[in-house]
Amino acid sequence: MKAALFHAKEDLRVEDVSEPTPEPGQVKLRNAFAGICGSDLHVYYSPEAAGLDFDHPHPVTGSTLPQILGHEFSGTVVELGAGVTGVQVGDRVAVWPIYYCGECAACRRGMFNACQKIGFHGLSSHGGGMAEFTTVDASKLHSLPDNVDLRMGALVEPMAVAWHAVSRSGVEAGGSALIAGAGPIGIGVWFALKARGVRNVLVSEPSADRRAIISALGASVIDPVNEDLGQAVADLTDGEGVDVAFDAAGAGPAITSSLANLVPGGRVVVVAIHERPMEFMPTQLVMGETEIAGALAYLPEDFDAVIEAMSRGVYDTTGWVQEVALEEVVDAIHALRGGAGAKILVEAS
Repeated sequence: MKAALFHAKEDLRVEDVSEPTPEPGQVKLRNAFAGICGSDLHVYYSPEAAGLDFDHPHPVTGSTLPQILGHEFSGTVVELGAGVTGVQVGDRVAVWPIYYCGECAACRRGMFNACQKIGFHGLSSHGGGMAEFTTVDASKLHSLPDNVDLRMGALVEPMAVAWHAVSRSGVEAGGSALIAGAGPIGIGVWFALKARGVRNVLVSEPSADRRAIISALGASVIDPVNEDLGQAVADLTDGEGVDVAFDAAGAGPAITSSLANLVPGGRVVVVAIHERPMEFMPTQLVMGETEIAGALAYLPEDFDAVIEAMSRGVYDTTGWVQEVALEEVVDAIHALRGGAGAKILVEAS
């Protein structure tokens, strides 16, 4: 079968590999679509910055290079391993791709998404979504209802990242929010807020193309470089500041500007991965009793919540999702790194 194999920094090849066979407790999937994630870009251009150690076998999965990429994906069950129940051939699914140790402090608290040895199917495992087939534990499957297609199913993973970030914010229906960054995760945060009844939302994005994309979906947007963000937030909130803000940009100014525009007692949720350190004045936190919280990945219940919201028609892919063939994956990575487009799905088979 064809698969996108990552061999080393900036070395990703579409090659022929052996078709997998499900082990006991696993299912075999015919992959449909796999999204290219910001994490994939970090892996491709700077594996060490992504926190991946490819020089040693992964401590949970034992995987080593080369690695099939694709951790946000959907597919159809085509074969069942021994002992699998509750799943049928023909089921259409999204895959919760996390591997966790079950023993660390995070796992003991049920925070499997923050496992100290965390791995992902399609980043540090025996397979991934950017291949014609893959095998995964049946426990990782989340069935898609009839009105959620496989294309939308491949978006469950990134939308669950955003959903989990909104859960971490504590914002309630009727609240207000600022989103810094209108890439796929920023778009996902906007949808998750909408699904929860948070309508008073402003999106800050310097890219004109990305502003146009999320504006077309119905969001209120601002250019933080050439417009007055503070004044826009004041207008939105009668001068009080937003209840929550989200850093979906991965840039220091996104955090500092978010802190500056919080209501007293507000919270900034950092959901983006940063490649560079930043400085800020902690007094900002003290004077307003504000907070900074991190949000990493997702839990299985975030997948369920996103799929339910998708079934209600909350999510719209118009204008921000495009598809490429498996053979075009490297060109697509280069395009995304250059700032083109928003979300690219790779057709796996």
